[in-house]
Amino acid sequence: MLEIRHAYKTFFPGTINEKVALSDLNLLIEDGEFVTVIGGNGAGKSTMLNIIAGSLTVDSGQIIVDGKDITRLPEYKRAADFGRVFQDPMMGTAPTMQIDENLAIAARRGEARGLKWGIDKEERERYKELLKEFDLGLEDRLSAKAGLLSGGQRQALTLLMATLKKPKLLLLDEHTAALDPKTAQKVLDITDKIVEKSKLTTFMVTHNMRDAIRHGSRLLMLNEGKIILDIKGEEKKKMTVEKLINRFEKASGEEFANDAAILG
Repeated sequence: MLEIRHAYKTFFPGTINEKVALSDLNLLIEDGEFVTVIGGNGAGKSTMLNIIAGSLTVDSGQIIVDGKDITRLPEYKRAADFGRVFQDPMMGTAPTMQIDENLAIAARRGEARGLKWGIDKEERERYKELLKEFDLGLEDRLSAKAGLLSGGQRQALTLLMATLKKPKLLLLDEHTAALDPKTAQKVLDITDKIVEKSKLTTFMVTHNMRDAIRHGSRLLMLNEGKIILDIKGEEKKKMTVEKLINRFEKASGEEFANDAAILG
């Protein structure tokens, strides 16, 4: 479903602030895989997600989605095939619009605008049923403005909006980092439920090692713009934070010094 070939990305090249973010990055993600990505600060996690989404362009290399080369395709043209949830809960919804109106916009993504964009009773009932599964009480607040919701409620709504029309790829950009631990766990449980139900190919960047281990079917660890660990199957099921740190230090030859990732 997703292939990255020999991707390079350098910020501020030729200056004193030059930073190599990605260096000959190669990755192949199969249809239906749920990949979690971890790494220290500056490892290249967010840069990798952003070159997939089109927020950043690669200096060289290729990005292929479902057999199509999208390397030079602008972000807005990729959006039709991607669902994305950002770290900031404020970014995924229109705050001055109602919950049902936000969902209606997501449901009509990619369709031509016309005079039949009103929300009928049947559609509203569908939204109620979908929201009821989250157990957040949102099914009874369809007319509430999205801006009045808590951070966790907004992320749950954004997740539903991102997946209403099954995307080829779901991109989760540290989507629980701004939430308190209890709310973050609730959002991750909702994420698992949506991904499993719709069999979505998912790419989740996280700063939390425990979340990277507990969720998904495959774990990537980045260091200095390269994938140094690729763990899946039984090995991932048996992985612990301690084992992961040990594997990192053996692969990189250095200590893992990101306390936030270790402690969560």
